[in-house]
Amino acid sequence: MSLPPLSLYVHLPWCVRKCPYCDFNSHPAGERDQTDRYVRALRHDLKLEATSGRPAGREIDTIFLGGGTPSLFSPSQIAVLMEAIGSTLSLSPQAEITMEANPGTIECGRLCDYRRAGINRLSLGAQSFDRGMLERLGRIHGPGDIMVACEEAAQAGFASINLDLMFALPGQDPELAVADLQQAVALSPSHISYYQLTLEPNTVFHSRPPRDLPDEDVAWRMQEQGHGMLEAAGYRQYEVSAFARDGQFCRHNLNYWQFGDYLAIGAGAHGKITDPDGGIWRYRKPAHPGAYMQQSEAGSYREAAQQVAGADLGFEYMLNALRLPAGFAEQDFEERTGLPFRVLEEPLRAAETSGMIESTAPARWRPTTLGLRFLNDLQAQFLPH
Repeated sequence: MSLPPLSLYVHLPWCVRKCPYCDFNSHPAGERDQTDRYVRALRHDLKLEATSGRPAGREIDTIFLGGGTPSLFSPSQIAVLMEAIGSTLSLSPQAEITMEANPGTIECGRLCDYRRAGINRLSLGAQSFDRGMLERLGRIHGPGDIMVACEEAAQAGFASINLDLMFALPGQDPELAVADLQQAVALSPSHISYYQLTLEPNTVFHSRPPRDLPDEDVAWRMQEQGHGMLEAAGYRQYEVSAFARDGQFCRHNLNYWQFGDYLAIGAGAHGKITDPDGGIWRYRKPAHPGAYMQQSEAGSYREAAQQVAGADLGFEYMLNALRLPAGFAEQDFEERTGLPFRVLEEPLRAAETSGMIESTAPARWRPTTLGLRFLNDLQAQFLPH
């Protein structure tokens, strides 16, 4: 069993305000600025990761700064963080380094400074170009902010820019969904994440669902027409909700979907690591920023670390790999899990019989169009008994 690629996820937990659909570990920023203290806590966390044995001298191939709203942190704070990462871990010279940003929090000239700090890929949370939709979603930006952010990102030298865009929004019809995509494509980002609004537990929308959400048939029509538009505009679908031009896939997210390893720092950050003996572990940091900073400053965490049981490994691999239209190779499954491929034989044949998965070459499998449409049902077939 060979060790997979290694990434680093950094969680920056504050937002201007919490969106009603968001189930991420994010918190309203409030009046007290704790960002300097939080960056110091991240630096302590990095040292703990480095001494834990988890990196084991391996090279970091990708970094992702997520949140929350990382663009609430100043370029100088991001520069301090990036310097700490570079001096603590072994970073690939070709590393992909992504930062999420809210178009409503980007001050003029800041993107050049983020670029100088080491960020080379930007992910902008557009969500919609319709002002009314943005207000329903609780977003703090307007359509013009998205366009300005894209222009400034290009001027700052970002060759890799992602736009997050949602469909099946409250009060949205297929024509409005088309208009959103047309405006996104017109900005010519290298990558578009196009995904359906879902009502996640512990969100305002889950407890008080909007009454004018599109039904399942309308949402499916939006998805089909959206995928067709993206393909016609030169965007290739490489994950169930991710599209890229010129092969500019998000390498960090691909590492997740291909069952790679990732270190985690920050409040509530989750990590996965394969040890030299082939054991696979998942761990997470304290979720609340206050508790995280206290424990980081004290030099230890009450971490929830758990080895993934052999019976769960096949399901965990398939949970990720089935999101990829190109599918996976049997050899990759064996290398990433340490299991023989025959453990999947029974559910695999059942999924093949139901038309949800197919073999495209010897020892290679991919989900069908039907399997991608009913992805949750396909994934569930690989749950351990």
